[in-house]
Amino acid sequence: MKLVHRDIDKGIGSVTLVPDEAEDMWHAYNLIQVGDTLRSTTIRKVTTESATGSVNASKVRTTLTIQVETIDFDTQACVLRVKGRNVCENQYVKMGAYHTLDLEMNRPFTLSKQEWDSVTLERIDNACDPTQTADLAAVVMQEGIAHVCLVTSSMTLVRAKIETAIPRKRKGLCDQHTKGLNRFYDQIIQAILRHVNFDVVKCVLIASPGFVKDQFCDYMFAQAIKQDWRILTDNKAKFLLVHSSSGFKHSLKEVLSDPMVTAKLADTKASGEVKALDDFYQMLQSDPDRAFYGLKHCERAAELQAVETLLVTDELFRSQTVQQRKRYVALVDSVRENGGEVKIFSSLHVSGEQLGQLSGIAAILRFPIAENEEEDSDEN
Repeated sequence: MKLVHRDIDKGIGSVTLVPDEAEDMWHAYNLIQVGDTLRSTTIRKVTTESATGSVNASKVRTTLTIQVETIDFDTQACVLRVKGRNVCENQYVKMGAYHTLDLEMNRPFTLSKQEWDSVTLERIDNACDPTQTADLAAVVMQEGIAHVCLVTSSMTLVRAKIETAIPRKRKGLCDQHTKGLNRFYDQIIQAILRHVNFDVVKCVLIASPGFVKDQFCDYMFAQAIKQDWRILTDNKAKFLLVHSSSGFKHSLKEVLSDPMVTAKLADTKASGEVKALDDFYQMLQSDPDRAFYGLKHCERAAELQAVETLLVTDELFRSQTVQQRKRYVALVDSVRENGGEVKIFSSLHVSGEQLGQLSGIAAILRFPIAENEEEDSDEN
């Protein structure tokens, strides 16, 4: 994401941004809220009637400013559609007429808000920081099924899902099983070559139950030498084999929790989130008075300056209720002011999905707070 212009004073103002990759659409989706004003170019169908009464229809490109009413984000295609009423004079569109703006890559848009809070401003800073680019790929597999994923700083993108029927091993018919397995491996190799940019990606995780990952890697590098795929042989050191319980996307959570993987990926945001969530669950088991979840409990802990780490999903900041959004932002600001750490999880990450099932907000405390203490302070 490129920041073209920023004019924000005392929380009021606008920014002009240019999305330059698919993930930027996710950042835009989290920035744009109902009631905001969005300005961008669009294609509008215009009908004109001549003096003779004939009607001509043509498409024109024009710049529209709408007040946002609905926002629709397609996670697979990374397409963002924003619908609202026109609020600026335009020769092709009447004031108050509805129009849908399709935000596209490499096309600037200007977003104006009556209130820019700390969370949205932080998202702009992160989105426009070139060091936040995707640097992790993962292949989660088992016999007959595989998912090729790109793990960016904000989302887990499934770039290819491969399903192949592999004949069982039978006495005297092992060839059929081997051929089926090799076809399956070939499809995964092609998906890696197509979707993994080795100039950016620092590490490719190959995860599976049992020895599937080892057999696949042996086959892949044997084929790479045979076919002279230099891109694979030159980047062999980037491949890391780890265990997973299955070949499905949700297994990525346990893969990223693996201590060996965490050490290798210490500088990536995704592994940091997973470690924070693991720390919370361990605290919940060993010392439950230092692990809170739910908005009211976390607010109470923040009032007592007890929050060491706050875990919150970005989904909560997209709440349609302004007051509810303000509560979450106030909680984040309060924790940071008191020296706590705040980790904002993406709801498109496996770790964010898991936190979402736990109310979407949780906290690891500096010191224990017993439930009866909470009840006493609530009564007061």
